[in-house]
Amino acid sequence: MIGRMKNASRNMVMADRDFAERYGPTAIVTGASSGIGEQFAHLLAERGVDLILVARRTDRIEALATALSAKHGIHVDALTLDLTQPDFLDSILSACTEKDIGLVVSNAGSGPKGPLHECSREEIEHTLDLNCRAPLLLAHCFAPRLLQRGRGGILITGSIEGFQSFPYSAIYSASKALVRSFGEAIWEEYRERGLNVLVLAPGSTDTELLENLGMDAEQMGAMSAREVAELGLRHLGSGPTYIPGSTNRVFMSVLRILPRRLALRLAGQGMQSAIEKAQPRK
Repeated sequence: MIGRMKNASRNMVMADRDFAERYGPTAIVTGASSGIGEQFAHLLAERGVDLILVARRTDRIEALATALSAKHGIHVDALTLDLTQPDFLDSILSACTEKDIGLVVSNAGSGPKGPLHECSREEIEHTLDLNCRAPLLLAHCFAPRLLQRGRGGILITGSIEGFQSFPYSAIYSASKALVRSFGEAIWEEYRERGLNVLVLAPGSTDTELLENLGMDAEQMGAMSAREVAELGLRHLGSGPTYIPGSTNRVFMSVLRILPRRLALRLAGQGMQSAIEKAQPRK
């Protein structure tokens, strides 16, 4: 029994070492102050990868950077940045000076819920900038560097809504459909050149975003953010897309085989029900 435990521990160390060799020494994680992004940061730190953490909230991102550096003995930079700003890439590139980036995790995202006409123009523009413009520009910026080094990865957090349009979440669904299409396309472009691309497409996840929308994570059968992030890293080399959670995969399979009108009706009813039950956070 003790021998098996030692072997398992040794295999984990080797797996972490292999991961760091391929996707290290440094990874960028956007949206790292909470939820899935924060868990990506923890999991990469546990694998010995140095980090550049990007988020808008200075206090949270700096506290996370300090904690991960102290616990895992890695170098962590905290970069306070709004990815909806036109010049966000300049700040990220400045933080990457003389750093060997092996992995870009484009995780930041958000989106309004409710009928389209009730969403503001500001919400629409913010969603498009954050969910679409930012990951496309990050991939475009870092792909040449990753190709030159001959190994590395780009992981973009999408959603099951990228596979199926969800009425009452039209803007978010549309943004994630773009992410899925983009990620799958560049996966094919780079799959034989040492660059792994994955679009991680979770369903309901127990994050601050869900809480802020007033939706009950347990009632919605939400997965934990850590489990989603762990599955994303585990499947990074087997893109182009991965839906974490067997329930989510079955749900999407059923929607795909239904007549389109019926699938849209069911998806809309489910989203509308979740919105109506929600209690917005005060």
